Amino acid sequence: MTVSFDQVHDRRSTGSLKWDFMTEKLGLDSEERLPMWVSDYDFQAPPAVLEALNHRIEHGIFGYAERSNEYYQAIINWYQQQHGINIDHSWITTVHGVLPGLSMLIQMLTQTSDKVVMQTPGYGSFRKITELNDREIIANPLVNDNGDYRMDLSHLEQCFEQGCKVMIFCNPHNPVGKAWSQQEILALAELCERYQVWLLSDEIWGDLAMPGHQYHSALALPEALQQRLVVATAASKTFGLSSLRISNFMIPNSELKTAFIRRLDAHGMDVYNSLAMCAATTAYQSSGDWLNALKLYLQGNIDTLSTFIEKELPQLHLQPPQAGYLAWVDCHELGLEDAVLEQKLVEAGIVPSMGIAFGTEGAGYIRLNLGCPRETLLEACKRLKAALAV
Repeated sequence: MTVSFDQVHDRRSTGSLKWDFMTEKLGLDSEERLPMWVSDYDFQAPPAVLEALNHRIEHGIFGYAERSNEYYQAIINWYQQQHGINIDHSWITTVHGVLPGLSMLIQMLTQTSDKVVMQTPGYGSFRKITELNDREIIANPLVNDNGDYRMDLSHLEQCFEQGCKVMIFCNPHNPVGKAWSQQEILALAELCERYQVWLLSDEIWGDLAMPGHQYHSALALPEALQQRLVVATAASKTFGLSSLRISNFMIPNSELKTAFIRRLDAHGMDVYNSLAMCAATTAYQSSGDWLNALKLYLQGNIDTLSTFIEKELPQLHLQPPQAGYLAWVDCHELGLEDAVLEQKLVEAGIVPSMGIAFGTEGAGYIRLNLGCPRETLLEACKRLKAALAV
């Protein structure tokens, strides 16, 4: 399959959060700045998906739609073929995005002021949805071993001993790009089972494990460890479909799944986007080769940034992500406070996600979105050097 990801698409004036809303969200003039903050990529969706959507739009009728068996079977087949994971049809339900589903589960499985564990540095929206639901976040900091992160299970057990009822797990991890091993996930799940903690595993980055690395889903856990498990997935990060808003929640516990669907119905979330279902179904059915090509291109971007940093900015340190296209860059040797670091980057025309936004353990880091054409990345490298070269 011949695919080129080098084409630069102008995303300005398309309602893009990443490109059009730097002023509203960050207070920055966006005209000349390269946005490397929001985690979506600047590539078109797979050709098969665009063709299917065009065909569906030409039909011209967008009445109420429902998920067909074809939709569910596309998910089941994808996980079997791509990841060797057998998913039972009865586990699957759909939600209008991963975060709304996680928020509802927090409401269902905890009470006001209960404690919820997340590993840090961690995705800030996990904290947001937890605290807006009046629950308390308990941080389980990851151990940083020269850029290679690992879980601190001893500390996690202390968190559970405080009475935590739910853990939000990011697998693979955002922002550090770690693809957790089977052994790590098993040890985590065993600890959750011992303390009767619900494990909510966000696996939205799983399809984007880089060459040489493997995504291990919590769905592969032994059956005895699945009854307190929910796995959230979606085609959105994989195929560039984030705004189409459909995600898949795998819930092996039948009682919880029934209660979850009741909660969705109580919120009126029982109507489904026909274009979202069309795009996700087609992507899972027809875009495996396209995804392989994308991952090779993204690995090329990771290698490009890594080489650039080694040669031009050796005071920075990058542990290449094992999954996803987000680079977690250690800037501690610069000796700059986060606000000063951010100002230097913004003045040079590059907008990262600041590591401090992912928790105190992220201070001194930046997260850079490498999901862009190589030309864009090379321009970003120039701006990095202009901002940070000593």
